[in-house]
Amino acid sequence: MLLDTPSLYFRAFFGIPESIKAPDGSPINAVRGLIDMIATLVRQHSPAELAATMDADWRPAFRVAAIPTYKAHRVAHGNTEEIPDTLVPQVAIIEEVLDALGIARLESPGYEADDVIGTLTHQAAGRGDGAVDIVTGDRDLFQLVDDARPVRVLYTARGIRNLQIVDEAFVTAKYGIPGRAYADFATLRGDPSDGLPGVAGVGEKTAAALITRFGSLGALIEALDAGETDGFPAGSRTKLSAARDYLRAAPAVVAVAPDAPLPAADLALPAKPRDPEALVRLADRYGLDSPLNRLLDVLGS
Repeated sequence: MLLDTPSLYFRAFFGIPESIKAPDGSPINAVRGLIDMIATLVRQHSPAELAATMDADWRPAFRVAAIPTYKAHRVAHGNTEEIPDTLVPQVAIIEEVLDALGIARLESPGYEADDVIGTLTHQAAGRGDGAVDIVTGDRDLFQLVDDARPVRVLYTARGIRNLQIVDEAFVTAKYGIPGRAYADFATLRGDPSDGLPGVAGVGEKTAAALITRFGSLGALIEALDAGETDGFPAGSRTKLSAARDYLRAAPAVVAVAPDAPLPAADLALPAKPRDPEALVRLADRYGLDSPLNRLLDVLGS
């Protein structure tokens, strides 16, 4: 099980009132919420291995170089992400809690959590390690679903207790595209939440028709370059031709990395805390006894 940790702690922060505070009066809602989420996920899905992936760089330079608008609307100043002031200190606490518990926390300089997930998924497939569950609220990771390996997404849009299981059949039913074609589809359609413009005038239906017809973005571009006209919905060929530079640059932005450099890590689910004393200190300082005890009960069962 691979956790898109930023997606989860943002969800916890906005879903749980800031009136949930530590003994010193500081908000602790994101921390408590994430701990309870992990407890629920482990209880319901019993993973043998678990990794909490993090953003070492929320807006990597290689993506900005390819598409300068990438996440530009989220920049507060410099290259700092606009994050609520009361969430920022909680991220550091989350990291301390995960480390004290012994839950693997992985990040890679210059890469996002999505890339760490992509790399771990690729590594697991190479070793034949069995099923991979990716927990996220980010549709970008739908590109990793693969029934043959198998890899699926546990999508949190409806809440952690009402997860949507995203496999190839889900992607096909939802978007009308081949089950493993989400990245190409998203490139054409665009994603305003990430500052990805897409092809002007090409919406979901046209993007789905194009990917279904040509099978992949690469094949579509080949047909475009060869002057083919068959298979292009009315007016779409002109729009695609005008977006050639974007279509060549965008895949490097949309595709999650399969090869982000990662340290060696033990992903085995901890049966007991790695650092019990540190965990007690954190529980006392931030009033985390109840959620941590719930998680420890699940981990030890």
